Parts: sequence; structure tokens; C-alpha cells
Amino acid sequence: MIYLDNSATTKPCKQAVEGFLKACEDFGNPSSLHKLGLNAEQLVENARENIANSLGCKSEEIYFTSCATESSNTAIFGTAQKLGKRKKRFVTTTIEHPATARAMDLLEEKGFEVVRIAPYEKGEISYRDILDAVDENTAMVSMMLVNNETGYILPVQKTFEKIKKRFPDVLTHCDAVQGYMKMPVNVNRLCCDFLSVSGHKIHAFKGVGALYIKKGLHIPPFIVGGGQENGQRSGTESVPLIYSMGLAVQYLNNSINQRFEYINGLKSALVEKLSNLDFVHINSGVGEDFLPYVVSFAVEKIKSEVLLHYLESKEIYVSSGSACSKGKKSGVLSEFKIPDKLADSTIRISFCSENIIEDVEKLVQEIINANNTLAKLK
Repeated sequence: MIYLDNSATTKPCKQAVEGFLKACEDFGNPSSLHKLGLNAEQLVENARENIANSLGCKSEEIYFTSCATESSNTAIFGTAQKLGKRKKRFVTTTIEHPATARAMDLLEEKGFEVVRIAPYEKGEISYRDILDAVDENTAMVSMMLVNNETGYILPVQKTFEKIKKRFPDVLTHCDAVQGYMKMPVNVNRLCCDFLSVSGHKIHAFKGVGALYIKKGLHIPPFIVGGGQENGQRSGTESVPLIYSMGLAVQYLNNSINQRFEYINGLKSALVEKLSNLDFVHINSGVGEDFLPYVVSFAVEKIKSEVLLHYLESKEIYVSSGSACSKGKKSGVLSEFKIPDKLADSTIRISFCSENIIEDVEKLVQEIINANNTLAKLK
């Protein structure tokens, strides 16, 4: 099997699996005062500290959630509830993950003003355009760190720095899901008040995420109940999921730069081989503005879903776009000025450090085989 759909989800690493099993043995409720409860609480706090260390913040600034969607929703809706009576503007981009994009749609339905900044012809987002959209009536600016369909790295640091200098009271939120553990992510350097991350994108499990909330910043809780997570997110914590996420972070955090360079080599090899095929159009750019973990390309005359299932028959697993779109036409690709004809034939490859050069070679060979059979059939 060749798995090349790591932007959708990742295989849990050995550390995460072992941590999950350990936490199942320490099965107490972390809110209980007896030994089993205290043991479980310690596992949660261990994970909180690992994630805080990786982001350059304090452990009390990390709150566990069920997923990054919940994290982003909490930041956006919490800000709207906190500031909505006097600040009605939210600024974001047109290439956000649905966790942010749909939340903004809902705010708009409730009477908020949402300004969406689109990329230019080559796909880049200008920090100046976002800054120009911010005014005294702005409650929040929310932008992703890395686009999940193309690998484009948005200018979050420069944008948030400029905003904080001109409008220090405007809150900033970063969906860092696709960048976390793939590139250095530091909340202070990014100048963000909120930051969302996910467990299953970093070789932990589905069902757990985390939200960074800058110390001193208080928003209404998104989920109320027993007051867990310092009252910010009620509900008994899933200790096995949380602990395993913390161990995955601990395992990956010291090798971010090495893995980046390794994956960059795989991407370069793939792009070079695809560039030699006249029936392939590469959507993702190559360079420092794009994360090497993601490559988006179109195979002309073959629909995405057809090619996906052809490759699946060869035990090569890829994506036809964002997993959250479930096969629907990608609005993000159109924002990157990819023609509809190519968007309908686009495949997304997303690497992890377990992939090897032979995976790239096998993929390219099967794309050639697919073109020789499927394209001619049409």
C-alpha cells in the first residue's frame, strides 16, 4: 500500500498508539480526587505541556477540544459573542477550510459583516489587502497557516504583525492544522490570539484537537457543563486521545526541520517527473511559499474521481481535493484561478515522512498507465 493522503488524515504513530493503551489502563476520570483520577489528570497535563512547548506558549493557554473544527468554531463564535454588540466586522480569506468558512457564513446570516480576501492571479494572498480591510469596527481576522488543497503558505505572521501594530485590539485567529508539526509554529511570532490544531493530522487519533487562547483573553465557553478545561470547554476529557496527541507532538517536535527537508526532496522529485508529462498540469507552485507536503496537479482528460479509483485499484491512495468536500467541486481551486476543466481533473498528493522515493516513482508510472488507458477510452 502507498498512502499519499496525509492531509486528510495520518496513520497513528507508535508513540500515540502506546500512549493510548497506557491511558486506557489509567482509566480514571481526570476530575476525580482519588488516585486513578489524579493519574488521568497527570496524563492530560503532560499532553498540555507538550503541546504548549511546541507552540512556545504556557500550558494554561492550551484547551483540549474534540477536533480543530470545534477549536476554530470556539474562537470565532466566542469572539462574536464577546465583541458582537460593538464590533461587527470579521476579515478572512476565500481559501479557508470549511471550519472557518462556514462559521463566517453563519455570522453573516446573523447580521455580521464578513470581508473575504481573495488571492491574486498566481494564488498569493496579499497582507496589504487584509490590512486594508481592517478598521475600528473589526472584531477578528482569521486566516489559515497552510492551505489544505494546494499547500500554499499564507502570510500570517506579516499580516498579524501589521494588524497588531495598527489595531492592537483586533483579535487574530490562525487555523494551523496543515502546518503544525510540518513547519515551525510559534504563537508569539505569529502574533495570534487563537490557534487551532488537530490530532489526526499529526499521527495521533481522530476525535481530539486543541485551541490556544492567549492568556488574559476571555471568551464565552462554546460548550457548557461541568466546567472542565478551566471552564472553557466542559465535558469529561478523552484522556487516551489527549495523551496520545501529546506523545505524537513530543515525538515529532524535534524533527520538524529534518522532515521538512526530506519531504521537500520527495516533492521536488515528483514535480520534476510530472513536469515531463505533457498531459499533466501542476497546480501547486514550487518554492518557499508552498509547503512541500502537498502537491496538487491535474491529469487532463481524466476526471479526478476516475483517476482516484484507478490508483486505488493499484493500492495507491490519494485525494481528489479536500477530504471535507466529499467529492464536491472545490471552490478553493477556483480561487487559485485553476480553470474548471483542470479542477475537475485535479488530484492532491500529501506526503508524510514514511513515504519513500519508490512511492513517487510508482505513482508517476501508474499515472502514465492511466493516461494510456483511461484517457484513450474517453
